[in-house]
Amino acid sequence: MATTANGLAVLEGQVSDEEKPGFKTGNHAGQVRTCDTTGLPVCLTAQRFIRLNAVAAVVFLLVGGVAALLLALTRWPTVHLLPADWYYRVLTAHGLNMLILWIIFMEIAILYFAGTTLLNSRLASKGTAWVAFGLMVAGALAINGAVWSGKADVMMTSYVPLQAHWSFYLGIILFAVGALIAVINFLATLYIAKRDKTYAGSVPLVVFGATAAAIIAVVTLLHGAVVMIPTFLWSLGLTEAPDAAWYRLVWWGLGHQSQQINVCAMVSVWYLLGTLTVGAKPLNQAVCRGAFVLYILFINLASAHHLLVDPGVGAGWKIWNTSYAMYLAVLASMIHGFTVPASVEVAMRKKGHDKGLFGWLFAAPWKNPGFSAFFLSLVIFGFLGGITGVTLGTQQINIIAHNTLRIPGHFHTTVVGGTSLAFMGLAYYVVPLIFQKEYPAKALARLQPFVFAGGITLMAIAMSFAGSYGVPRRHWDINFTGAQFAAGFDSTAHLMMGLVGIGGTIAFTGLLIFLLLTVAAVFFGRSNAGKKMEAW
Repeated sequence: MATTANGLAVLEGQVSDEEKPGFKTGNHAGQVRTCDTTGLPVCLTAQRFIRLNAVAAVVFLLVGGVAALLLALTRWPTVHLLPADWYYRVLTAHGLNMLILWIIFMEIAILYFAGTTLLNSRLASKGTAWVAFGLMVAGALAINGAVWSGKADVMMTSYVPLQAHWSFYLGIILFAVGALIAVINFLATLYIAKRDKTYAGSVPLVVFGATAAAIIAVVTLLHGAVVMIPTFLWSLGLTEAPDAAWYRLVWWGLGHQSQQINVCAMVSVWYLLGTLTVGAKPLNQAVCRGAFVLYILFINLASAHHLLVDPGVGAGWKIWNTSYAMYLAVLASMIHGFTVPASVEVAMRKKGHDKGLFGWLFAAPWKNPGFSAFFLSLVIFGFLGGITGVTLGTQQINIIAHNTLRIPGHFHTTVVGGTSLAFMGLAYYVVPLIFQKEYPAKALARLQPFVFAGGITLMAIAMSFAGSYGVPRRHWDINFTGAQFAAGFDSTAHLMMGLVGIGGTIAFTGLLIFLLLTVAAVFFGRSNAGKKMEAW
């Protein structure tokens, strides 16, 4: 993959459509232009859908981010902003918009980029891409419509026998089907590239990781169909309620494994941003690819930790998943946790930054928000997410911690401090290269990853400590105001919950900076069409 000091390429043509050459694959869908920054070919059809999915992702990130601020200010006992009914409504909206809509829209954009630009190929089907995007948007709007109108105060898990309006379940089904169609379109693009020999040798590591994410996505979305279609029919009154234990077991094949798609996509983005920002190259391709294979084979077993307190599954199954098989997926994360920073270190030392043990790290381009977001994501995910994930995934500790704030403390370090921050770092290259617009207020953009990472870290650590004191995971009021018997928590728990509110507010500030800068760049930013993107 060709790289420059600036990073990736500009992704819009500087000549008319009639003058743009087609790909060797020879179809009308193969219009292409050459990136001015990297020299890579850009399929203009894919570019359109990269843009559309990225814009949709940012829109739902905003919705989920506003909900996050409201929740943080409600869990902060001194503020306690929302009443109980609105708290659970906003909690439902937050989970679905952040964990599902924002991230999966962004991942589809990543798949389209990896399958076309990095393989010098065209997108398999423009029509299929439109169908996928239309279904995903329709599903996302149906979900938000049901939630915000008060028809689905069931939280993201929507556990049976809780029942939401039928439009809520239909929205999830439409979104899942649309995402599945988009993944199939990506896999078809891989076939076209292989068939027409548009690349030499093995696919790039970033594409390999994206393919691993796509394979996991197929399994995940099939789980969603299996669990949501019967639930949808139940909400219409056509069938009896699904068995609650069955629902939980199958739903987590959708709910948790959705986050495993994120892990593969996030790691792929790490490798991509490492290359774009400092010219890093994986030290051992075979080892890195093997780690992605371990994700495919074993990452779904991590879903078991949501069921360790359920009596419906046996002890042998729980012990196997948590004490043996789960660690094969942990091994994969450990491999990436070593190889990614090692590749950055080698690249920096080759540039002459070889003084001392950590001289390369201090000399890294921390003023580049693409780099700082990527490396902070790596650290937060690897240390905080990894340590909490492994401990909470063990049967004995999970029984104690399962319904406490330790669980959200964990996944805010993985999905938010890890995946979302990495995707923000990617956006600092997507906008100049795909939308051909430069970011304004670059000094503020350089600060944004640190503000967001600092807020999320404070909030997640405070959540984990509050959970250690027994603060419940989802309860609206830790003071149990009006309870018939004395209840509530001591001053230490209240201090931790105050830090949750402060950290959430800081993180939202970082999120808001990112959103404002990105919107300003896309709609009002200075065009860089016909020239290389400005170096950060």
